[in-house]
Amino acid sequence: MKSVTIEPVVSGFELECSDIAPDKSISHRCAMFSLLSDRVSNIKNYLMGEDTLSSLKIAKSLGAKITIKDSDVTIVPPLKLSEPDDILDCGNAGTGMRLYCGLLCGVDGSFVLTGDKYLRARPMKRVVQPLRDIGAKIDGRQNGNLAPLHIRGGDLKPFRYHSPIDSAQVKSALILAALKAEDKSYYKENLLSRDHTERMLRGMGAQIKSVEDGYIEIIPLSKPLDPLNITVPADPSSAFFFAVAATIVPNSYIKLVNLTLNPTRVEAFRVLKQMGADIEFIEKENIYEPIGDITVRYNGKLQGVTVDSNIAWLIDELPALSIAMATAEGVSEVKNAKELRVKESDRISSVVTALRSCGIECSENEDGYLITGGKLQKATVDSFGDHRIAMSFAIAGLLCGMDIVDIECIDTSFPNFFEILSQITEVKYAD
Repeated sequence: MKSVTIEPVVSGFELECSDIAPDKSISHRCAMFSLLSDRVSNIKNYLMGEDTLSSLKIAKSLGAKITIKDSDVTIVPPLKLSEPDDILDCGNAGTGMRLYCGLLCGVDGSFVLTGDKYLRARPMKRVVQPLRDIGAKIDGRQNGNLAPLHIRGGDLKPFRYHSPIDSAQVKSALILAALKAEDKSYYKENLLSRDHTERMLRGMGAQIKSVEDGYIEIIPLSKPLDPLNITVPADPSSAFFFAVAATIVPNSYIKLVNLTLNPTRVEAFRVLKQMGADIEFIEKENIYEPIGDITVRYNGKLQGVTVDSNIAWLIDELPALSIAMATAEGVSEVKNAKELRVKESDRISSVVTALRSCGIECSENEDGYLITGGKLQKATVDSFGDHRIAMSFAIAGLLCGMDIVDIECIDTSFPNFFEILSQITEVKYAD
């Protein structure tokens, strides 16, 4: 189990960062959605992380021919998805497992999805049950709540589903299933979650549109979709760690280049701006996704904030945002974020435990936490196998120094994280 020591920054930093990890959510979807076409998809700047490579490996096991050169990927889909002769390993990726459930439940054959020990402990019933309700045959441990999951693909019924959970993973799984259903289907959520699936599939020719009462209508495929020709933008969730760094380290500035500026992906930056950060969004193009740069400049002490809305838009950034809250003046609170309990770790418990070890006063609620801003102190922090906990407290180390245990998990989403961080401060590794 590897660990790392982060040394505090001696003075402020200035950095233009053009090598933020490619977007994880979009990379996963590129691997899967290419299987819905009958022509070659070309994907530039694919994320070469463990989880997204697992999604490519699964596509290959289903019959696709895949060529990788540096970070460019070519995917030749099979005429028909084939039944694999082995289990399909999603690694640590909840996105991979839940979306492949939706994609495969309408495909003839037998498929077994598994993952690492952390993924095998995460709840899958939120996807499994609504898929079962439309005819999908899915089983697994705890009556299908835990992986490994076995899918016997077949005919699917159309549906009208109002999801009790605002989750892009649940929505995407149901959309993929709807494309294979017998007739048009309808999906609704209370708050729009990440909409990469709708945007990308519409760009490939799928008929998905908003209709009455907040539902989206999905028409089943009558023919294969157009192939993907896309350059994956940088991941704003990954970039956000360094945005936080620039707002907590005095005299610092960073320019984050070629990110997706999708409104459902930059909410955390807006919260940081609400806390007093100097942040500017610069859109440069808008094809599949709005893409551009974000600049962040230190603007003095941050102010405490209450985060209780648009949670689905910033759920992944909340651990990093907790570091900003820990340095802010006054009390900050996160509410309506029970979804944090079922991520790579129980992120409510993980954040509170780690902040307390750093000398920050905080308390845990069922759906969030309260943080009283103070002075961070050096501590030894367990990542709990969660890449976002590990990276968040590495950023905290820029102020006070930090020892972080179990950092291999960072390779799932941001393999060059420490390479970028080392441009700001000294990073020391240990086994």
